[in-house]
Amino acid sequence: MPDWLALYYDRPMEITHGEGRHVWDADGNRYLDFFGGILTTMTAHALPEVTKAVAEQAGRILHTSTLYLDRHMVELAERVAALSGIPDARVFFTTSGTEANDAALLLATTYRRSNQVLALRNSYHGRSFSAVGITGNSAWSPTSLSPLQTLYVHGGVRSRGPYAHLDDDAFTAACVADLRDMLGQTRGGVAALIAEPVQGVGGFTSGPDGLLAAFREVLDAHGILWISDEVQTGWGRTGDHFWGWQAHDRAGPPDMLTFAKGIGNGMSVGGVVARAEVMNCLDANSISTFGGSPVTMAAAKANLNHLLEHDLQGNARRVGGLLLERLRAAVAGLDVVREVRGRGLMIGLELVRPGTDEPSPEAASLILEAAREGGLLIGKGGSHLGSVLRIAPPLSLTVAEAEEGAGILQRALETAQTRLEGNARA
Repeated sequence: MPDWLALYYDRPMEITHGEGRHVWDADGNRYLDFFGGILTTMTAHALPEVTKAVAEQAGRILHTSTLYLDRHMVELAERVAALSGIPDARVFFTTSGTEANDAALLLATTYRRSNQVLALRNSYHGRSFSAVGITGNSAWSPTSLSPLQTLYVHGGVRSRGPYAHLDDDAFTAACVADLRDMLGQTRGGVAALIAEPVQGVGGFTSGPDGLLAAFREVLDAHGILWISDEVQTGWGRTGDHFWGWQAHDRAGPPDMLTFAKGIGNGMSVGGVVARAEVMNCLDANSISTFGGSPVTMAAAKANLNHLLEHDLQGNARRVGGLLLERLRAAVAGLDVVREVRGRGLMIGLELVRPGTDEPSPEAASLILEAAREGGLLIGKGGSHLGSVLRIAPPLSLTVAEAEEGAGILQRALETAQTRLEGNARA
């Protein structure tokens, strides 16, 4: 395995099995899972409907490729197209969010005959060569080489940066002015803006509601496409909306939407939804060997049915709101926490060195370890410093589990603050 393959924890753990919102490691320890395989186990571990669909389909045929028709793929494409909000939509399935964004970039640059792409600062869109080229977070960008000319605009982070002191309206106006200024410095037509409605790896940050709609009005005047990266925000995780772009819908839906992670509930499913005019612009043959496979499509259909029939978006709104308030109460008086933010079951805690506004990756690592010792798994991210705790449980989280997890995290935060203060005095 390569040296750059990241592992959590001082003593890396092997997860052997899971059920509901819990997982077990190879030593038999049980954990409440507040990270869900990086927001991938969206409904529940070992969801019966999904495991049944996988087993039944695996017993028939595992693989065919997109060279052949597959009923599951066609039916899921019809569901996703209808749910997307994009008119006259077409769906192309991939195996990951990285591949979905890569395909969206191919479509945008081909359609617009330009390799210029706008992205938000602090963004993350995957680990392929093209996706790394539009990632505005140096911790996840190992090379400056890229097939694209990427121009970064403000708007992804509300509480830091040169516009942080402004109110929401003024912040949006400043970001739009920055976009206009950036476009005034480009030569030829920019292909697209790609943006996460809530930045995932960047630490669950976002601009004010309506910011991307304001961007869209500028983009439309130049014929520039809008790609909404919904790999982490899609399928109701934010609670208030099924898609993240719906918090910015004044100017209508995006031209393209990319998705992955949660729809497969652990199976490798991703994809692009685009207006037919954009999706059909390629004039060369293309297939997907593993995208849209019979097994993953059967799993995704079963998972989506469960999500909708049990109103897990509503549960994310209700239980997520409770968890958010519980965490805000828990950190009152703790200097190690600068901000608790998020919506639905997508919550970030930004950490600083106590008594300062300086991001603290040390605090993030301490709390990650302490939470594990207490029986809770969480994630981390943020800027290149990695000083944000990421909380994203399965959308079926119960009130009791939210309370339990908040209690464990509160004790971990208190332990970390005490240790950091002791280190400062020493």
